[in-house]
Amino acid sequence: MREKGNAVFTIVFLSSIFIIFTLADLFSGTKLFSESENRLLAQKPELSAQALFEGNYTADYEKYVADQFVGRDKWIYLKTKTDLLLQKKTVNGVYLGADGYLIEQHLPEDYPEQLEDEKLALLAPLVTDWNATVMLVPAADNILKEKLPAYAPYYDETSLLERVAQLAGDGQYVDVYAALRKHAGEEIYYRTDHHWTSLGAYYGYLAWAETTGAAPVAYDPGGMVTASEAFLGTLHSKINIDWEPDCLRYFPETLEQTPHITYDYGETTQSYYEESYLDTKNKYGFFLDDNHGFVEIETGYRNGKTLFVLKDSYANSVIPLLAPHYEKIYVVDLRYYNGRLFALMEQCRPNRGMDVLLLYNCIHFLEDFRYFK
Repeated sequence: MREKGNAVFTIVFLSSIFIIFTLADLFSGTKLFSESENRLLAQKPELSAQALFEGNYTADYEKYVADQFVGRDKWIYLKTKTDLLLQKKTVNGVYLGADGYLIEQHLPEDYPEQLEDEKLALLAPLVTDWNATVMLVPAADNILKEKLPAYAPYYDETSLLERVAQLAGDGQYVDVYAALRKHAGEEIYYRTDHHWTSLGAYYGYLAWAETTGAAPVAYDPGGMVTASEAFLGTLHSKINIDWEPDCLRYFPETLEQTPHITYDYGETTQSYYEESYLDTKNKYGFFLDDNHGFVEIETGYRNGKTLFVLKDSYANSVIPLLAPHYEKIYVVDLRYYNGRLFALMEQCRPNRGMDVLLLYNCIHFLEDFRYFK
């Protein structure tokens, strides 16, 4: 009788917890965006016979429940504390690296050769038909190897970069990997975020100038201005515990000319930097007003040259450094632009021609790079 009573109590207890959280989820409503993680949250999938048959519905519903779970941030905090007590070196897909570095985990099995083949096939027309210069920025786990936990697995991007270099050729491939490895001991990546810092972007810019033959502007790394001393980025959101924040800096030389910037054919501004983001969790949005599908920049420099940039968010801190080399810069983030890419490029290309630059983080290139011809 006692065993039956215990079994009944357990069933009632667990059922009560399930019902409470289910009701809490229902009344809390569906959230569209997570400010702490700076990403769109999974939405409730539409139930259909096809989705059930293909197995998509169950997977999508699991993502929806995980993203919309009530009190999600607090549960992440508790899980992280538990993992730390157990002396784990990986928390929620983030390595707890040396010197306070949080480094995003990328496992080799998640990036097979077939995926590389697909992205290189998409890259080829841009290189051959548009003479695109290619800058792929390695993730921190490839550059800050010494800061990873002992024996931590990571996707080695050197093979991908070698294939891209062979496809693009010497005059069109920017070796960002070599440039950053030379400065691996400096603060070239944020400790709490997956992006490179303005210093890392500067070294990438110098590598671009060397490859293209452009005379680099004399930016002074020692004279960078601090925009915020309280930057806790996307990797911090994944562990959600107290951590030493990053400083977010920029080069004041980029303010010497006043640009005219148009975002998505509508909103206009006269600065590469949007200070309102400094009061939010997404402080990296300070650079180029976060992410937009299409941006048109009149730099204020008069040299008759045009640049067309295909990018992810890594480019946002580099574009202000590139501005003195061009009179006009078009910027397209393919994650948010759904039109036909080559038609847009033809529309933007002046009679005297334009330079094309593809600037992506390696992981984002494999995960997000796609377009409609």
